[in-house]
Amino acid sequence: MPSAAKKRKLPSTTIENITTKPTLSDFINEIQKKREDTAKSILDYDFNKKRVRIISQVQLVPDYCEGVVYWMWRDCRVQDNWAFLFAQKLALKNEVPLHVCFCLIDKYLDVSMRQLYFLMKGLERVAEECKRLNISFHLLKSCDYYVLSKWIIEHKIGAVVCDFSPLRVPKNCLEEVKKKIKKEVPLVQVDAHNIIPCWIASEKQELTVWGMRNKINSKLDEYLTEFPPVIKHPYTSSFDPKPIDWDEEIQALEVDKSVGPIEWASPGYNEGMKMLKNFLETRLKIFATKRNDPTQDALSNLSPWFHFGHISHQRVILCVQKYKSKYTKNVDAYFDAAIVRRGLAENFCFYNEYYDSLKGAYNWAQKSLIEHRDDERTHNYTLEQLSAAKTHEDLWNSAQIQLVKEGKMHGFLRLYWAKKILEWTSNPEDALKFAIHLNDRYSIDGRDPNGYAGCMVAICGLLDKCCVDRPVFGRVRYMNCNGCRRKFDVDAFVQRYTEIK
Repeated sequence: MPSAAKKRKLPSTTIENITTKPTLSDFINEIQKKREDTAKSILDYDFNKKRVRIISQVQLVPDYCEGVVYWMWRDCRVQDNWAFLFAQKLALKNEVPLHVCFCLIDKYLDVSMRQLYFLMKGLERVAEECKRLNISFHLLKSCDYYVLSKWIIEHKIGAVVCDFSPLRVPKNCLEEVKKKIKKEVPLVQVDAHNIIPCWIASEKQELTVWGMRNKINSKLDEYLTEFPPVIKHPYTSSFDPKPIDWDEEIQALEVDKSVGPIEWASPGYNEGMKMLKNFLETRLKIFATKRNDPTQDALSNLSPWFHFGHISHQRVILCVQKYKSKYTKNVDAYFDAAIVRRGLAENFCFYNEYYDSLKGAYNWAQKSLIEHRDDERTHNYTLEQLSAAKTHEDLWNSAQIQLVKEGKMHGFLRLYWAKKILEWTSNPEDALKFAIHLNDRYSIDGRDPNGYAGCMVAICGLLDKCCVDRPVFGRVRYMNCNGCRRKFDVDAFVQRYTEIK
């Protein structure tokens, strides 16, 4: 087992003496300076090798190596990216060019135009930054991942570094590529999405929040470090990447175009940092007390950029940490949500193969829901009725309208929204299927561990305890509109979202 990286003491900078708000350029430049002050390049940085998993049977780069490739799929950014940094480390050590590949695979494109647009426009920014850094960016398209393995062989790539995802489809794709590339080519995975790699944070599925919190807190200091910069690469590729017409590529792909791009968030690193800066300056100070009120603007609103990897969770935590002395309770509450709760979702999907099925629920929840499977429902809605926000209840309809129009839903309301789907559909299996479908289709961060775990929490009692037995819900926790009224101004929220069109 490689030795752990030496613990780097974080800067003691706080915001106590800041009197004027920096511009976005100042904010971004200050962070870049921190990277450059940390190390000249990744070669001068004490990289924690526990961030890396060896997927292949070999670890040594073959003698014929003419390049290293970073196979990007989840963390679509250049800076603050441990996978990108490790790929550059290998390329610099072997004195070869560095490439980045993103694969558009037909069977993985069951997405809406809303999600595809955000993804592709973010990749366009990545490609532009790669060009400035003398790193070739390649967009590969095919019906399967043979296109990547073929490209690797054709260009004598000597090592492949890839992103980490706990979800089924990316894990299966990784296995496909592993089988098809040459056996002497190392294939390694780096978790650049989580501060602590998912397989390090816990070695098993965690069943409680406190259990996960304890494990994360015991390891956080080792992994919550500053990043070195991805630098201009000194070794130039002997071949150029194919030109990419991004708008043409977006329009050519066959996806659900009835769900269009969102207006409140724009893709790319700079836009994500703009939202982060706004959160730090205006919303962090009320996060602890107002985060569960859907009528208040208290959340970070960073989920689109997190989901597509345009900004780093770790960078955001490093920035929020500076406010610890001024907004202690707010910072603590955000850390719990952004590190512990998000880590639990990753953990659940990584260790439970049935993360989107009733089979993935605790035994007591499965038994209870099955016992009440045939209970009479007061209402029984179809997927089409739910999608169109055509139920008898204004609050639920408004939550669905927000999801359809804005591609997001407040976390507290998402819990209520999913529980009502359980109450108003014919059986728990359909309820879970409908909730996941609606979230994946309309949410800008659909197909995410947070979404799957959130639906399982609401419908299957994940991370919860047995409650009083009742019709339909069994022993899964119940929620109603009156309970919401005690939490926030329901009428005010309903007035904001009255129709989809």
